[in-house]
Amino acid sequence: MKKLFLLSIAVLGFTFALSAQDISDNAIGLRLGDSDGFGAEISYQRALGENNRLELDLGLRSGNGYDGFKLAGIYQWVWILEGNFNWYAGVGGGLGSYSFDNVPPGFDDSETFVFIAGDIGIEYNFDIPLQLSIDARPELGFGDYRDDLDFDIALGIRYRF
Repeated sequence: MKKLFLLSIAVLGFTFALSAQDISDNAIGLRLGDSDGFGAEISYQRALGENNRLELDLGLRSGNGYDGFKLAGIYQWVWILEGNFNWYAGVGGGLGSYSFDNVPPGFDDSETFVFIAGDIGIEYNFDIPLQLSIDARPELGFGDYRDDLDFDIALGIRYRF
C-alpha cells in the first residue's frame, strides 16, 4: 500500500512537471536562410498562451539579381516533444519589396508584394536562455514577380527572456 501511494505521488508529480513546461514569454534573435539567396531576419517571438505564440520577422534579402526586405507575421502552435525539444506549426503572412538589378530600360525595377505562409519546425531550448530552431516556411506570393510558391528554410538563434 505504501509503494502504491508513493508511485501515485511520483506519477502525479511527473504529470504536473510536464504540464508546467511551457514556451518562453519572449525570444529575440536572428533567422538565417532563404530559398534562392541569403536572408537575415530579426526575429521576435511573443507567447500568447501556454502553447501558442506570435512570431514577427523583419529581414533583408539578397539574391541573384535582386535585393529587398520582407516582413512576416506567423501565428504558431507549439508542442513539447521530449526534454527541451519542441515542435511547432503555424500560419501567417506578410509583405515585402524587391529591387531588381540589370533591368532593361523602360521596365520597373522594383515590386511590392504580399504573401501567405505556413511554418513547421523544431526547436531546442538550452538550460541557458538560448533557443536554436530550424524551420521550413512555404510562402505563396501575390505580385508581378513574386507570384508563385517559395520554399524558405532557415536556422533560428534566439535569446529567451
